[in-house]
Amino acid sequence: MTSTVLSRAMSGTINPPLLPLPDRVMELLSELGSPPRLAAHLRAVHDVAHQLVDWVEQHYPTVIFDREAVLFGAATHDVGKTVHLAELSGPGSAHEEAGQALLLGHGISPELARFAATHASWADASVGLEDLMVSLADKIWKNKRVPDLEDLVVARLAEATGRAAWEEFIALDGVLACIGDESDQRLAFQASFPICN
Repeated sequence: MTSTVLSRAMSGTINPPLLPLPDRVMELLSELGSPPRLAAHLRAVHDVAHQLVDWVEQHYPTVIFDREAVLFGAATHDVGKTVHLAELSGPGSAHEEAGQALLLGHGISPELARFAATHASWADASVGLEDLMVSLADKIWKNKRVPDLEDLVVARLAEATGRAAWEEFIALDGVLACIGDESDQRLAFQASFPICN
């Protein structure tokens, strides 16, 4: 049974208005007994990912990527923290592999489960645009700018459009600045939920 606090973190009416997590993800988090703070974090990152994919689709209609994979990845990227609770409030990467294993164990395809493992390892050459977008959403939700990550996204966009990298940088920088402007509200939303159930 899902607690009221967990339910509010995943889909309740809140300020700032954040999109609710997908039903499939809410069911999974409920089944795993997710800490409400983790659910709030996943919701904030999912909302930011939504803004990013909408922006890419609007400004780069020729760029091919899997929108639903990005949104699912953003909504589940830290699910391994249900097992590694200390990583909710401190550093650590054990949740990455654990999260991928958890998702696979719950019948999630490897194509979607991978985001739990790739969201912090964007430098790998095999990482696709979807992985980069999940990583970017996981940083920009709290207005953390990571130049190496942003440069990889810029390079992918420039490659797809044939435009100069500086043009793509200016465009990406603008949308990230706008998204980052709302980070204080997202951080306050996450902090309003307890780490423990």
